[in-house]
Amino acid sequence: MAKTNNEKLRILQVKDLNELSQKVTELFVNAVNESLKDQDVFYLAISGGKTPHEFYQMLATDSQSLNLPWDKIQLFWVDERCVPPDSPDSNYKLAADTFLKTVSIPKQNIHRIAGEQADYSIAVKEYDETLRQVFKIEKRRFPAFDLMILGMGADGHIGSLLPNSYALFDTDDLVTEVYLLDGGHNRITLTHPVICNSKQLVILVSGSEKAEIVREVFVEEPDEVQYPVHTLWTILDKVTWLIDEAAAAGITEKITNT
Repeated sequence: MAKTNNEKLRILQVKDLNELSQKVTELFVNAVNESLKDQDVFYLAISGGKTPHEFYQMLATDSQSLNLPWDKIQLFWVDERCVPPDSPDSNYKLAADTFLKTVSIPKQNIHRIAGEQADYSIAVKEYDETLRQVFKIEKRRFPAFDLMILGMGADGHIGSLLPNSYALFDTDDLVTEVYLLDGGHNRITLTHPVICNSKQLVILVSGSEKAEIVREVFVEEPDEVQYPVHTLWTILDKVTWLIDEAAAAGITEKITNT
């Protein structure tokens, strides 16, 4: 394992996706146990993509040994494609098919985004209301997730905050829709003020196909429009990067072994 020698960045380099999944499981369990010493509920937000799949599987296969208090965990999604919950493209389905069917989390603790709504504004409004109700917050206040687990896209996006998207400029809402011009599924996402208000964030990056964007993100000057992940640069003290060797190939000079 390695970490960066830049005091503002906390990068943990791991060997491969399996070790990455083990490490994020460890971080998750520790965060839950530490938080529940001082509070009764743990607020978790997860995303989709290929990288967290093995982590989700570990939550299922190791559910008994992990012994997590799922009844005290409120589960949300950072983003969702505008598809039905049984679609193979659904972030909810990824979690449902891997760990949700195995762990003992109460149904009322699972808060998915209704991406199947024909009118996206309804889904946005419903999720906004759910967030405010569960977190017990008023207007102009943002929820504070205890832990948010995100991936990073090959274009530098997090959640569904895509490069050059109008959603990047939404600083008032909790939730917003994102329209894709390339024919892909439109999306619904938490806004960057919500993401940045999390108490702790873990960014998962794996695979050689991510090496170039990892290099660009850590070398280029912050540009939140071109690289939405740079929205995290104001809260780097709360962010842990878990990057495997293949993805970190271009930034080895920034990392020192420990």
